[in-house]
Amino acid sequence: MTALRIADPLRLAPVNLSVQIGRLTLQNPVTVASGTFGYGVEYAQLLDLNQLGAVVVKGIRLAPVRGNPTPRTVEVASGLINAIGLQGPGVDGFIQKYWPFLKTLRVPTIINIWGTTVEEYAEVARRFDALGGVGALELNVSCPNLKEGGAQFGTDVKLLSQVVAACRKATSLPLITKLSPNVVSIVPYAKAAEDTGSDALSITNSFPAMAIDIETRRPKLANTTGGLTGPCIKPIAIKLVWEAAKAVKIPIIGMGGIQNAADAIEFLMAGATAVAVGTANFYEPQTALQVIAGLREFMQRRGLEDVRALVGAVQLPR
Repeated sequence: MTALRIADPLRLAPVNLSVQIGRLTLQNPVTVASGTFGYGVEYAQLLDLNQLGAVVVKGIRLAPVRGNPTPRTVEVASGLINAIGLQGPGVDGFIQKYWPFLKTLRVPTIINIWGTTVEEYAEVARRFDALGGVGALELNVSCPNLKEGGAQFGTDVKLLSQVVAACRKATSLPLITKLSPNVVSIVPYAKAAEDTGSDALSITNSFPAMAIDIETRRPKLANTTGGLTGPCIKPIAIKLVWEAAKAVKIPIIGMGGIQNAADAIEFLMAGATAVAVGTANFYEPQTALQVIAGLREFMQRRGLEDVRALVGAVQLPR
């Protein structure tokens, strides 16, 4: 007598994980946060990059940047403070050294760009627009505008609007504006980015932080202060995503402390269309793939056919 074989219900429940970020289609909503994944090539031997929704590379300015002196990172309770200083090879160096590898991937490359003037942002956007094959540009607006006395683009609505508008004019590529969390309310900045041509938002960037060595009485970072990331910022990041999602119609990529699928699902339920794994890449390079697998399993277990059913699904008390 042949034993009865019971089919695994999870294997019988295909789900649609694909999402749209402007004109850009991602095969799943899980990306990596800029600055935590190098230029992709550094992680190529540690995981299959083609399983990601997209590869997001470190910030690129027009000219090469040496970055800050070491030590540049310090671990803190449930997080990491970094002061890398946006080190990078510049547009030409990136195209020569990293683009030949990235353009062979089957998934899109999202290039994070920055500058110290509106004109520099626009020129970098223009250069990548002409490159061909780029998936999207992510605008890092947590940078000082030297023409405005060091004011950050991301904490001044007028400056933010100017840089998004200038980049929108310079490129037809999808634009994703990575907003600063260091504002009283994120809503005016989210709206300003949407109104001036951004196709999507990334929320959130790091928080200013500091750590002191009590034995030497000196800061643990050579730069004195840096940006705090990791699990400790997740509840704040989720709140920012939720607030922005209520105010704009464009997609949001949520990030900040994601370590597993449950974390990612929180961001989706708060209103994010996609998510990015950041600090976890440093200690578990497989995290993004684990998040994808866990998200798929959660949807199958809940009988959900499309990941978009999770977006904004939080049920508030009445």
